[in-house]
Amino acid sequence: MSTAEETVEYAAEQSPRLRWAEHAPEVYKAMIRLDAAAGRGLDPRLRELVKIRASQLNHCALCLDMHSKDALAAGESVERIVQLSAWEESRHFYTEKELAALELTEAVTVLTDGFVPDEVYDKAAEHFDEAELAQLIAAIAVINAWNRFGVACRMTPGHYRPGQHA
Repeated sequence: MSTAEETVEYAAEQSPRLRWAEHAPEVYKAMIRLDAAAGRGLDPRLRELVKIRASQLNHCALCLDMHSKDALAAGESVERIVQLSAWEESRHFYTEKELAALELTEAVTVLTDGFVPDEVYDKAAEHFDEAELAQLIAAIAVINAWNRFGVACRMTPGHYRPGQHA
């Protein structure tokens, strides 16, 4: 029989393998500047959806924590964030422009065929002008770089506050 005072015993939190930003501060500062530059001109909610989707594909727990919180702070709904991992089956939650961005995010993130298919790129080009498309591709490339730092160093999720790195 459980009581209201029963506590749940969660698994122990893992420590990061390496606090890379402390040991490579110039690289970290450059990544912050690159991230800010890559995000210019993109809708903040779309930018966070792209970051979340790439982070899901790359299994980056730190980035999932961070960008889900930032998306909520930017006015994104819990429902759309939850459905993002199954966006192809949940298309009705997103605009055609967002769907094109998500499809491009997957193609750029998972380069198993070694290229981004023309039909994926062309669909994105229908919804984004060239300047926006360049920014979107930059934002996708940058979150993939962040994901690699997070996954390689096994950065710990759960401690981020929205806007903490803004």
